[in-house]
Amino acid sequence: MNGDPSSSEHTNNTSVFIVSVHRNTGQVLPTWGAAVLAVIDHLGAENVYFSALESGSQDDTKERLAALKGQLDARHVPNTVTLGMTVWEQLDELWDRPGPGDPRQEGWIWNEEDQEYDLRRIAYLARERNRAMEPLRELQEEGMTYEKVLWLNDVVFDLEDFVTLLHTRQGNYAAACSLDFKKPPHYYDTFALRDDQGQKTASNFWPWFLSPVSRQSAWQSEPIPVQSCWNGMVLFDAAPFYADPPLRFRATPDSLADLHLEASECCLIHADNVVGPQAAKGVWLNPNVRVGYSPSAYRAVQGRQGEKFPGPFTTVAGAWTNRWLRFRGRVSEYFESATVRKRLKRWWAESSGDEPIREEPGVSCLINEKQIMWMNGWRHV
Repeated sequence: MNGDPSSSEHTNNTSVFIVSVHRNTGQVLPTWGAAVLAVIDHLGAENVYFSALESGSQDDTKERLAALKGQLDARHVPNTVTLGMTVWEQLDELWDRPGPGDPRQEGWIWNEEDQEYDLRRIAYLARERNRAMEPLRELQEEGMTYEKVLWLNDVVFDLEDFVTLLHTRQGNYAAACSLDFKKPPHYYDTFALRDDQGQKTASNFWPWFLSPVSRQSAWQSEPIPVQSCWNGMVLFDAAPFYADPPLRFRATPDSLADLHLEASECCLIHADNVVGPQAAKGVWLNPNVRVGYSPSAYRAVQGRQGEKFPGPFTTVAGAWTNRWLRFRGRVSEYFESATVRKRLKRWWAESSGDEPIREEPGVSCLINEKQIMWMNGWRHV
């Protein structure tokens, strides 16, 4: 956290579309909901729209979101809270797979081990995120638009975190992200975070990065230039979501996933958002906004009063650890990049003459994995 939430008049004039997807988030929802309401009270109900999409929860997420909707309605906050399928209905969807001899359906991938089609995890997540964004497009048709889009994971945060993130680089960014922690001092979301060179981090331990530019910003506790991030809490300039065609979440093509390559929809959204003015604004990770997936994780990364994060011991240990892991990370990056490039070349070569030229802007997002929806979660194959 950093800064005084009441220090800027600009904050109160900013319109924000707040959006989230939920599954089994009931445990954190009381704390999360209180923080969301604090943000809304600060911005003013007239400057906010709240959209939440839930599906497949096995805990009390549905009930807690319904209660939050009641609080939003009482504050006259425009909102859409969609309570979706039960876990059993979701399992029915996964089991309603195409047969081995059926025409292929988008978003399904062949599982060689089980000899059947499975629903791709990232295709599913991208679909859910786009569903949660639908009110934004509906409101646009009614002549109502917002300046920022705030995506929230099921994290513990407070109003100060939001205000600090909002004012990253005086608001001049295509996207600005917090840093998320589940088991401090290690950050959590390695799938979506890439440094300014498009590389994975050297480690999930401070100062994190392989790139000297990104690493130097981390040392100075300044907004860090990156190619992509998500990490619990992310603010977007809303303009690309209103473009024609609009910016949308997506997965990589199924034909690329067939070659055992996957990428997070939360990384690809940035790869698709680097044209025109958005490229000049850039994507930034703000190390002064640290959120947690539990109250204890959140408290652990806030730092002591008057002490610069991450503290003296972690600063020394992290510096030496990073030196070693940068060497190991470059070796790992080289071999994984070679694997990705080899499979990309094969993908390009397999393109048939009657289809558009195959392109993937999010090459830096690609990893050597295949992920499917499975039972009440997901797994690698």
